[in-house]
Amino acid sequence: MLRQASAAGRYYPASKEKIRSVITPMEVKGIAKERYLGAVMPHAGYPYSGGVAMAVASRLDLPEIAIILGPSHTGIGAEYAIMASGIWQTPMGEVEIDSPLAHSIMKYCRHIKADPSAHQYEHSIEVQIPILQYFKPDIKIVPITVSFGKSETLADIGYGIASALRETGREAIIIASSDMTHYESQSDAHLKDSLALDAIIKLDAAEMLERIQQNHITMCGYAPVAAMLTAVKEMGAKRARVVAYQTSGDVTHHLDQVVGYAGLVVEQTEESPQVALARAAVETFVREKKVITPSAEI
Repeated sequence: MLRQASAAGRYYPASKEKIRSVITPMEVKGIAKERYLGAVMPHAGYPYSGGVAMAVASRLDLPEIAIILGPSHTGIGAEYAIMASGIWQTPMGEVEIDSPLAHSIMKYCRHIKADPSAHQYEHSIEVQIPILQYFKPDIKIVPITVSFGKSETLADIGYGIASALRETGREAIIIASSDMTHYESQSDAHLKDSLALDAIIKLDAAEMLERIQQNHITMCGYAPVAAMLTAVKEMGAKRARVVAYQTSGDVTHHLDQVVGYAGLVVEQTEESPQVALARAAVETFVREKKVITPSAEI
């Protein structure tokens, strides 16, 4: 089955040449690429969130497969829907679904159903693919829409993904597609998003869900993020790290009603203060040509 691009020309350009002209300047150069277990990437139009998504993708030493979890904005199809075989087409070319891994995930997670209709018009997964193709044209995907649900259900999905990866022995990155706070002031978005991000950094899905509910945080992809956090913890992840954050207001300069965008990577090892300082120093110099000085304690 061939899924044709539905978001091209709306969320991102409709031609390969134009996509490259838009995202190439957003690529973060001069930083080491690493293998990460998971990531969070936003899914708004490239002019608004493309820089944050590219800040994540620029750091990824991509494996063969990307499992991409996205929320359903359309409400079409099964609540938890996988497209288990076929091809996704974007202006950057065709991407194959890794069918054996997709079927293994369904075996280990009773909630996930094969339903291509849930993916036909959904943009949250599609917008990630041209960016991944930019860095790895032959990447394979496993696309799964994850709608709102109980924490237990989202955890089961995460455990199922981890079990499938163990069974198949496949190496994959699990990408959760999500924007952050929607249509609040810049200051309120910063505050609310920081509460959610603090829990995500700790890989604490339960705390993230609790903070979202208590503080009315309108994070559209909290369900995919919760499932991803469960999966990566099961696979031995230790922490996540924010690599970029901005809002639509940083682009439009209209700060009354903004949408927040965060980019994170999930690491397998704890990072010492010395390593964290070295990483920050390199990245700050690459971005801003500034040198940072260590504190006396380090």
